[in-house]
Amino acid sequence: MYALVDCNNFYASCEKVCNPALWGKAVVVLSNNDGNVIARSPEAKALGIAMGAPFYQCTNIIRKHHVAVFSSNYALYGDMSRRVMDTLATCAPYMEVYSIDEAFLLCNVPLCQAERYALQVKHTVLQWTGMPVSVGMGATKTLAKLANHIAKKRTQSGVFIFAGDSSLYNNLLMRIDVQEVWGIGGRYARMLRRHGIDTVWQLICADDSFIKKTMTIVGLRTVYELRGIPCINTEDAPPPKKCIVSSRSFGKPVTECNELQEAAAHYASIASQKLRKQHGAAGVVTVFVSTNPFKDEPQYSSAATITLDMHSCYTPDIIAAAQTALHRLFRSGYRYKKVGIMLTDIVASQELSPTLFLPAQSYERRYNLMQTLDSVNAALGRGAVYFASEGVQRQWAMRRRYLSPRYTTHWDEIPLVR
Repeated sequence: MYALVDCNNFYASCEKVCNPALWGKAVVVLSNNDGNVIARSPEAKALGIAMGAPFYQCTNIIRKHHVAVFSSNYALYGDMSRRVMDTLATCAPYMEVYSIDEAFLLCNVPLCQAERYALQVKHTVLQWTGMPVSVGMGATKTLAKLANHIAKKRTQSGVFIFAGDSSLYNNLLMRIDVQEVWGIGGRYARMLRRHGIDTVWQLICADDSFIKKTMTIVGLRTVYELRGIPCINTEDAPPPKKCIVSSRSFGKPVTECNELQEAAAHYASIASQKLRKQHGAAGVVTVFVSTNPFKDEPQYSSAATITLDMHSCYTPDIIAAAQTALHRLFRSGYRYKKVGIMLTDIVASQELSPTLFLPAQSYERRYNLMQTLDSVNAALGRGAVYFASEGVQRQWAMRRRYLSPRYTTHWDEIPLVR
């Protein structure tokens, strides 16, 4: 059987794990630049704070009910995700990480012990990491995903297994909206409803030829999965990305070229680190800039592409290309809201070798320098060592007025026990 383990209200739960004073209290986490609500604790949901709601529209409720507000703390969330995944890896012979807060486990568990196993996984993750999770199990990935939805929304235990009395499950599936199925988006859901398919059970009973005609072979595989026939293979590791993007909106409008250059260098450095993490090298660097389309002011957006002389994951090469592209793009008189870096034409770094213009000694020195840089930043936290071109003050950095400490990744910010 497959088990899908999903962390409950992940970002909000991360904040609670390292700050026990928050347990039982309403917590919300905001998006970049503290713009919108992107995570809510159950207590915050009960107050009527909507997912994606603009922060300024929620301030009255937040003040009235003393809701704890946090900016997105990606260092904390990434480390907590690693801890959860390391824990789950001990619970099954095979694990596939699906997202920052979800993972599939392939379990060799008899049906009669499935619920006990799921409860044990839930207990282990909570005990080892402090993170509450829901567990759904089924014969296929799609059924496990649907079971997890049921576990979160319709059970007290946070566990649900598709096994045993089929009539019980059929009655349940008759009450679940078809859009809750993994892979059925809003467009497909609207089309299915026009043809009288509103629930998961009706989708399972639909004619195969109709599904294939309207939803292609991918949709038919989804229906087969709902019927208990595995069609989605497991992946030992996610495939390397063919495109890497690093971009953020500025905390305040930027008008000066030197500030744009700092931001471009910073995002180029982040993209380069991601590139090395997947053992890749890029051949093309694209820089894009834009103003705020929601402001009544002169608008400008554009992009420029630089082709490298040879594929590289060496940060100075990426930064230099980004700076060259930015000089082509910059126009004075505009208030820029965003700059971003995109790396494409990515190949495996193992395919690279010294060339006439980059002899073996220089190639090895560049490789060792980047390895050292990544090792230091992995040990001490991102940004412990950085390139001067990324800037020091960074007045353009995104707003994070409610940022919590990096409890698990920075020595100066570890929790204090009193």
